Amino acid sequence: MRALTYAAFGGPLTVVDLPEPTAPPGGAVVRVEATGLCRSDWHGWLGHDTDIARFPHVPGHEFAGTVSAVGDGVDRAWLGRRVTAPFVFACGDCPVCRAGAGQVCPRQRQPGFTDPGSFAELVVVHAAATNLVALPDDLTTAQAAGLGCRVATAYRAVTARADVREGERVVVLGCGGVGLSAVAAAVSRGAEVIAVDLSAASLEAAKALGAAHGLLQGDDLPDRVHELTGGGAEVSIEALGSPATARAGILCLGRRGRHVQVGLLPPAAGAAPIPMERVIAWELDVLGSHGMDARDYPALLEDVRTGRIPLASMLDERDPLTLEEAATALPSMGSAYSRGIVLIDPAANPG
Repeated sequence: MRALTYAAFGGPLTVVDLPEPTAPPGGAVVRVEATGLCRSDWHGWLGHDTDIARFPHVPGHEFAGTVSAVGDGVDRAWLGRRVTAPFVFACGDCPVCRAGAGQVCPRQRQPGFTDPGSFAELVVVHAAATNLVALPDDLTTAQAAGLGCRVATAYRAVTARADVREGERVVVLGCGGVGLSAVAAAVSRGAEVIAVDLSAASLEAAKALGAAHGLLQGDDLPDRVHELTGGGAEVSIEALGSPATARAGILCLGRRGRHVQVGLLPPAAGAAPIPMERVIAWELDVLGSHGMDARDYPALLEDVRTGRIPLASMLDERDPLTLEEAATALPSMGSAYSRGIVLIDPAANPG
């Protein structure tokens, strides 16, 4: 099979032919029809994620496709079904998983990080009965490819971690794929969304999804949000992964507000200067959000199917990239931010 690989952190990305994987016991093999290009892949390529231990490595963790093989113990009815899966493969057996929190399973595996990922024609899904998510007929494979990380994570951050309610003011910091997903989810809950980004074009994209306000990032952002809201927002969601932006998000909150950190903050980015004096004095909640358990997907799929979450409009307007094009696009993610979900088609021929 064709796959995109790198042999060292920050090293060249190369399209190579690899042996086709076989389905492990309890697992499945999915033929990848679309896979998302995510900033987390960029973090992994640079070595910000210490889970990557073997080279050459195949990145990619957002995908959708068709089940082509199943291992021992897996229902053969999965064969030929269109599916996606969370980017966290939960074990399904531990106490955390049994409590419905597979997204933080202590025995989790992650395609594109601990395991070979989806920038390939085939990818393995472990614990298939726990992690495979069947797709409804009216959801395209391309749309489903973006669900596994940024949309699912943002959706859960808004609906479960922040528990956004109608009429609340929600500040979304960073309007790439994760941020725009958070904007759409918050708007679907009846919130008044204040989108923040360095790009005016990204703010326009957020407004097209229903954001009421668009503010350019700057040192005075918390003051502007407090003035706009008359005392601070009820919720802030950091979707970029910047220590400075995380601090700003907390300072944008009003008393007893809730901050949800979605953007990755790897150690290489430096310590986030959390204003704990404000957290204590104003009784702020500071929450993390790390994906979504496969069992929670039905509500998201229903919101996408009914148009409550306009997933189709959040996809990048370009045709899916080839693996060769992805080899150039991935390294550029540190300096060039997309205003939508960029997809890759591993089966597409170059040029």
